[in-house]
Amino acid sequence: MVRRFRVFDVVTADLQDAAAAPLLAGLQQEYASRYGRLASQEFEHPQGHFTAEQGGALLLILDEGRTVAGGALRRFDPAHVTANVLGPDFSGAHTTEFKRIWTDSGYRRRGLGRRVLRELEQHAAKLGYRQVFLTTGPRQPEAVGLYLAAGYTELPDFGAEERGFAVHPFVKTLS
Repeated sequence: MVRRFRVFDVVTADLQDAAAAPLLAGLQQEYASRYGRLASQEFEHPQGHFTAEQGGALLLILDEGRTVAGGALRRFDPAHVTANVLGPDFSGAHTTEFKRIWTDSGYRRRGLGRRVLRELEQHAAKLGYRQVFLTTGPRQPEAVGLYLAAGYTELPDFGAEERGFAVHPFVKTLS
């Protein structure tokens, strides 16, 4: 029996780079199909947050030059978290927030989501972060499963009732 393993390249990029366009377009399409018109709110974050100068990064996974997966990280700021998600005891010290995690629909079920998480975690650790915070939406059960399988702990969403919808916040300590 012969098994072939695909070699994927991992690169850092800027959100303005052409290589980032498939990730952004794929995310917008995915969010719109799941959340409708509310999806555009997810893209209102300042683009500069994902730059090295601001303590962030955008990582892309390429298959022969084609962007097939990726994700971003930025310095955690409670002001940029959905209202009342976190309780008063959450410590954001040395914390990064993961955003924009995506895999092309033609490449799913191949472990690339987990690979994106590993690459983001390694990059975050190199930047000196000791903890990861992230959220996913109520209509993304596969993302919840991915984060739980990767060792993330789901936190309670303290503002769900007040907002009228829940999000799934997660945290993980980096080793």
